[in-house]
Amino acid sequence: MTAVSRLRPAFVETFPASMDPGVLYISISYRTCGHLCCCGCGEEVITPLSPAQWSFTYNGETVSLAPSIGNWALVCRSHYWIREGKIRWSRRYSDAEIADNRERDRRQLDEAIADSAPTPLARLRQRLDRWRW
Repeated sequence: MTAVSRLRPAFVETFPASMDPGVLYISISYRTCGHLCCCGCGEEVITPLSPAQWSFTYNGETVSLAPSIGNWALVCRSHYWIREGKIRWSRRYSDAEIADNRERDRRQLDEAIADSAPTPLARLRQRLDRWRW
């Protein structure tokens, strides 16, 4: 496979069994995007959509995804941005930078999960509301 310079959006319920190069599959119901790595290695890249992970914008024609795609677990270790459907390549990160990014990402995800979890008082209110019925 060869590297791609653009991704076109395809809004789907679920991803196809075999993804096509140059397509960014977007499943709103599963809050997930997927595509084949833009370097051309053929590996699938899955990006969960959430405030602590990735978000996308659609302008009616093209899609942007944020933050960047760092495929550090893949052999290619590619790193790029998807901006208005165009691939913008980023520099390669060192092992230390990758470790720092992974740790920061874990912290942000943990914080987002903690922020969305109900407090003990909120759980008690939920139980009381159910008892009132």
